[in-house]
Amino acid sequence: MKALSPLDAMFLLLEHRRQPMHVAGLQLFTPPEGASPDFVASVVESMRAHREARAPYDQRAIFRGMWFWQKDEHFDVDHHFRHLALPRPGRIRELLAMSSRLHGTLMDRSRPLWEMSVIEGLQDGRFAIFSKVHHAMFDGVSATREAQKSLSEDPDRRDMPPPWARPRGRRSDEATALAQPVSPLNALLKSLRMNARIFPGAYKGYLDLFRKSRHDRAAATPFQAPPSMFNVPISSSRRFAAQSYSLARIKRIGKAFGATVNDTVLAICAGALREYLLAHDALPAEPLIAMVPVSVRSADSPEGGNQVAFIMANLATQIEDPVDRLAIITASTHRAKERIAKMSSLEQMAYAAAALSPMALATTLGFDRVRPVFNLVISNVPGPTKPLYWNGARLDESYPVSIPIDGQALNITLTSYCDQMAFGFTACRRSVPSMQRLLDFTEAAFGALEARI
Repeated sequence: MKALSPLDAMFLLLEHRRQPMHVAGLQLFTPPEGASPDFVASVVESMRAHREARAPYDQRAIFRGMWFWQKDEHFDVDHHFRHLALPRPGRIRELLAMSSRLHGTLMDRSRPLWEMSVIEGLQDGRFAIFSKVHHAMFDGVSATREAQKSLSEDPDRRDMPPPWARPRGRRSDEATALAQPVSPLNALLKSLRMNARIFPGAYKGYLDLFRKSRHDRAAATPFQAPPSMFNVPISSSRRFAAQSYSLARIKRIGKAFGATVNDTVLAICAGALREYLLAHDALPAEPLIAMVPVSVRSADSPEGGNQVAFIMANLATQIEDPVDRLAIITASTHRAKERIAKMSSLEQMAYAAAALSPMALATTLGFDRVRPVFNLVISNVPGPTKPLYWNGARLDESYPVSIPIDGQALNITLTSYCDQMAFGFTACRRSVPSMQRLLDFTEAAFGALEARI
């Protein structure tokens, strides 16, 4: 058995029927040239033939005073892997509706926490793969790496195993097994050393809870966010909308105004959110505040798990001028990054945990409808820069599907692939109506910035 880290375990503890804590990915593929009509069916059968799973896909979560991963001795691939077909006419609309339904269902805790569906029936001849994994298994960066390793840059490669059967490097017993018991004295010394390492980050996080910032237009701190239509209890139903945009467009805007790609996409999201809220007569007078995950995962970090810190970003949604809005966002993220730059990775995670620690209590008490910790999560996960293939089928588009939670009814996650940036909007279907319009408002936000270049 392997013990889960406190951050990984948190995603299990937060989960309930209205709040599934899994993330997902929607990938669209074009079959190889000259493929037979039964290409998808043959690929499905070849995947289903892999009856055994490798870690972490063969691990289920168990609770023994704390959470552990334990090998599932009764692994059944047919429970996790499905072959589905879209109803006619098989438009992207039908695909997104099916993805929304798949994303809203809880996974069985008695089994490994992942599912994969191959979906055919798209009217343009393509097929899709919808994969979801519990956030306790992977964070955004590790999930993206996992998806990339399951594909190939070689269009002629065949007989590729599915992700759950992919060969992996051997991990040491020290990395995979529960540590042996130690003496009380050693346990105390280890605890003191660990606390000494995380205390600076935690201390700064708690300071941010009380830091005054009313005279700083670019400031973004916990509980600065105004109440909004997104900061409400959620239902179990989900709605997913997605669109890809040219990465060159984003870089051109950023270059014109001295902003990074991440700041530029935050400004585009902010512009879309402003117009959406105006359309619903629900724009707060104060700026929306986004929580932006920041990966602290190194290139040689172990696969799986969560290694994430956070910053707060002022989205300046009360500002009508898109260029002024971008300037405030850039200043806000720059100051937040400066604040955590001098911390170690462990301190950064402790800082985030301390700053966000009141969130569960605030949601339980309904305080987020008066003063939420932040308004929504906007995450940007870098993806592959070269075209990828699955048994000869070309990956055309890849979209992230994320997690709304109570008090945070909308999540925006972005990921890049080659020369495209995919915007994925995941929301509670009941709390965020007409979410498809966010795509129209996103295109309008692009145009508003491009018109000023």
